[in-house]
Amino acid sequence: MKKIGEVMRVITGTAKGRKLKALEGNEVRPTTERVKEAIFSIIQFETEGRLFLDLFAGSGQMGIEALSRGARGAVFVDERRESINIIRQNLRSTKLENYAQLLQTDAFSYIRRNHAEKFDIAFLDPPYATGILQEILPLVTENMKKTGVIICESPVFEEIPEKINHFTLDRNYRYGKIMINVYRCEEVVD
Repeated sequence: MKKIGEVMRVITGTAKGRKLKALEGNEVRPTTERVKEAIFSIIQFETEGRLFLDLFAGSGQMGIEALSRGARGAVFVDERRESINIIRQNLRSTKLENYAQLLQTDAFSYIRRNHAEKFDIAFLDPPYATGILQEILPLVTENMKKTGVIICESPVFEEIPEKINHFTLDRNYRYGKIMINVYRCEEVVD
């Protein structure tokens, strides 16, 4: 049984200040408060009324933050049952469960079979330096609206592509040893 710790809070919105739980352990790496705040500053005018994908969701804190800020819905995908249980608890404590869909499945399986939803915002934070990010990005672009934005968290040393299908690396931001990479559709960037 994994130990549970309260390490994060919702920054703003309807659930502002609510504590969120996360699993503890070496394979768990929640996005830091500083990085989360920076990400939501980048997309502050793109969140309300939008559909958010939290792939490799972990604690669900990114999707929950989006819901708290007015996203119309969020899909949380994680293959670990423990993570899905933590996300469920966090959604209950923030009273946002009615806007969420939780899926305990492998990210690749979900993204390959998803034909129902086109997302406005996707957040990807897979295990670092495994090649997963580079492999899944092309599949994610097929699940995005043309006006959508894909945000990836990666270590600074990990190379990421400049272009994936019709999405281009618009900006990247460095926070210590972490890079935040923002992809937008070429048609919208130009």
